[in-house]
Amino acid sequence: MYVSMKPILEHAHIHGYAVMAMNSINMEMVRAAVNAAQAEHSAVIINIGMGQMKNHAHPEDMVPMIRQLAERALIPVALNLDHGQDFTFICECMKRGFSSIMIDASALPYEENIARTRLVCEMAHPLGICVEGELGHVGQAADGDDENGGLYTEPGQAKEFADRTGVDALAVAVGTAHGNYPKGKTPKLDFERIRLLKKILNMPLVLHGGSGAGEENLKKAVACGINKVNVCTDAFGIGSRSIEKQMNENPEVDYMHLCMGVEEELTNYIRTFMRTIGSSGQYYFGEGPLSGNE
Repeated sequence: MYVSMKPILEHAHIHGYAVMAMNSINMEMVRAAVNAAQAEHSAVIINIGMGQMKNHAHPEDMVPMIRQLAERALIPVALNLDHGQDFTFICECMKRGFSSIMIDASALPYEENIARTRLVCEMAHPLGICVEGELGHVGQAADGDDENGGLYTEPGQAKEFADRTGVDALAVAVGTAHGNYPKGKTPKLDFERIRLLKKILNMPLVLHGGSGAGEENLKKAVACGINKVNVCTDAFGIGSRSIEKQMNENPEVDYMHLCMGVEEELTNYIRTFMRTIGSSGQYYFGEGPLSGNE
């Protein structure tokens, strides 16, 4: 089922769990996400960023494939533009059939962030397209931005921001960052800030920088009110390491089997991640608990 993020995130918000949003740049990644979601009876969100589309995951190729895979699935699948910053590009994604848009004006002054986010909402909502905004700024792990409290989302601004923009979900900066953390480091999340934001906003909250955040951090963040967790770096790393491992084990392995191996490892990773954030079994039509083998 190809849907907007809005019903997916509203269900997660009401029932107290989170949905995985994985950046996917080829068929193997998308198929792994959809098949894992199908196996786990979970919704899933496919993220694609602007740079990823310009460099490799061209939307004219990716969108029809994602829609076809989603329409064959028996669970909800959304396609989301991740960190949309260019207005023309955002409009192109709407025209090409993205079901959801993340407008990221978080690095701009507060009023400019509001103005740009509101404009995207005014264009997207009549088309049935969900909009995610960002308040505070989720920076880069390599720069130590996860520890920069000055970038964190201010609860005092959050309600005004949501009301003035009309966003369907809000990405919040609470102690995570994009990319790889220094070796051995696990970020420290501001759980009390998440709780306060949830109480003030009473709407779906999004955690960017889910890669390397740590299982316990993720579970607690979800318990405090996070409903969408973005993952990119870890998924790309699994793909790279899978290829390296397969080549070391069998230097003569062909490209098709390399791709198959990557897809299998990603599928297993995604299924485990879905269980961690509580989305497994949320779209299960049956009696009794859902076992890990169903």
